[in-house]
Amino acid sequence: MPGREVGEAHMRRALIQPTGDELLAGIIEDTDSPIICALLGQIGIQSVIAPPAQDDEAVLEQAVRQAAREGYDLMVLIGGSGGGHRHDPSLGRDFTHCVLERLLSQAHITSLYGKNGHLWSRLVCGYFGNMLVMNVPGPFREAQAAIQAMTACGLHAPPEQLNQRMAQAVCRTYYGP
Repeated sequence: MPGREVGEAHMRRALIQPTGDELLAGIIEDTDSPIICALLGQIGIQSVIAPPAQDDEAVLEQAVRQAAREGYDLMVLIGGSGGGHRHDPSLGRDFTHCVLERLLSQAHITSLYGKNGHLWSRLVCGYFGNMLVMNVPGPFREAQAAIQAMTACGLHAPPEQLNQRMAQAVCRTYYGP
């Protein structure tokens, strides 16, 4: 939001929200949440890792609303950032970006497309009330790169800049430097 004073000193508590039916079913292990928690800890932010949320718009919306009610300063949603089932019905259901686009005031959005032309990742960053909310892709290297870029940029940066830097970092994992 214009004029908002946000900085690491004001960001004390973060909720890390992994998403995905594949996590709930135990098909894959959540390796993203621990690294995101550790990286945020390096800049003094205490993080809580929530249980995985189902790939469902209502469930994800409720998770964002609940985190804001609980007074978190930052929420990072992991996964659900691609085109998924919209590109190919056999792919996972991707809803995180849809929910954030609808909920966040002045959301900043960057769409990244894969070499095959379909939506690879849609990164969204903005505020829900006083809580900064962003999503990162589910693959480990991409999630790690996004959070490293965000912490290097500093949480005092405007959401538009955070989003841009995170998207650039994610692109480098796919296309190289």
